[in-house]
Amino acid sequence: MNLKPVWLLLLSVAAGVWSVPIDRNVGNQEVKEEVQEENGDTGLYYDRYLREVIEVLETDPHFREKLQTANTEDIKNGRLSKELDLVGHHVRTRLDELKRQEVSRLRMLLKAKLDSTNIQTLQMDHASLLKQFEHLDPHNQNTFEAKDLELLISTATKDLENYDAERHEEFKRYEMLKEHERREYLKGLDQEKREREEKRMQELKEKHRQHPKVNAPGSVAQLREVWEETDGLDPQEFNPKTFFKLHDTNEDDVLDEQELEALFTKELEKVYDPKNEEDDMMEMEEERLRMREHVMKNVDTNKDRLVSLEEFLKSTEKKEFNNPKEWETLDTKPVYSEEELQRFEAELRDKEEELKRKAENLRQEQELLKERGKALEAQRREYQQAVLEMSQRKEQQAADGQPPAGPNEVLKFQPEAQKVETKEAKAPAEAEAPNNLPAEPPQNLPIHT
Repeated sequence: MNLKPVWLLLLSVAAGVWSVPIDRNVGNQEVKEEVQEENGDTGLYYDRYLREVIEVLETDPHFREKLQTANTEDIKNGRLSKELDLVGHHVRTRLDELKRQEVSRLRMLLKAKLDSTNIQTLQMDHASLLKQFEHLDPHNQNTFEAKDLELLISTATKDLENYDAERHEEFKRYEMLKEHERREYLKGLDQEKREREEKRMQELKEKHRQHPKVNAPGSVAQLREVWEETDGLDPQEFNPKTFFKLHDTNEDDVLDEQELEALFTKELEKVYDPKNEEDDMMEMEEERLRMREHVMKNVDTNKDRLVSLEEFLKSTEKKEFNNPKEWETLDTKPVYSEEELQRFEAELRDKEEELKRKAENLRQEQELLKERGKALEAQRREYQQAVLEMSQRKEQQAADGQPPAGPNEVLKFQPEAQKVETKEAKAPAEAEAPNNLPAEPPQNLPIHT
């Protein structure tokens, strides 16, 4: 199922297909293409939701028809979102279900975040908290409406445009951390070992720089090399249109970012080998990103992050296509300045101090808990000893025939013993009654008149 190029603007990464170099046997007329479809992650935290929404929308004939006639601006400004009201009922039902699942997922993320920061809330206001997520309407958490599609498109477009800049910044921090660790490692060595290590590291750096010339990405030399070594075709018969068709692996009439990046593999292999200690694969991926950006800048004239056949053919007519500037690899100049490195190291120190403070607080809390535990344990033993002594005292009193004692050694009142004593006291009293009191008259005697 081919996607409309303007729709691929939204999913230039998300719905892209990772292209694998084409494998052909020289002399064999039958072209064998190997395309490996992958669900490459866009890096967006709502990546799965984005994919599922698009997959569901593409099942609706009406929406697909409108998509075929839409242009880039129709998608960016939200006009396409209004067509959502005309899709089938089963599509809307499925979209509603997807949104409820996404809202539920975001709620779980919020709860986990609050739990991790020890923020206590009596009642969580999900509607307010969901406002921080821009890819859906937080006020309507049950149904997928046109506003949801508009927000999803605009947010994904903006986030994907910032994706490359974020990757560059992440790589810069990676390189600064690597240099920081190198310096810290050398500081811990004595002078002789430090000089020996510095020499070894410099030799590795020089070895990495000794690589074949890298052709400028998108130049005729670079494309001819792919045509010959990867595609297995005669370099003298190089044809730009045929080349484009060969590497449009999903046949959607455009080269997306993944298909472009696959073209740079041969150039990258000249510089980077995962078996070599001096070659860093993180640097290789940064180099691949720089190559793709270079081609997009020179070829993608409408800035939709896709290369059409027309754009590709026009780029081959430019002067730079046949006589490009020499490509400068990452090893030719650092990606950061010394000032940036110093600020980064200061940031690391601040974070380290913060972690130390937190560790000390945790240690103190642990000690406090231990002391409380010891106090509770001593109290428990004291209670157990008191109960044991009381039990032994009762047993001893029972053996001696003494009444059991209550608290503070006070004798307990014994109702049964009191009753026996009362009966025994009444018996002699009743025996003395006839001598001390007048006798009662006989009952029921006849009366004589």
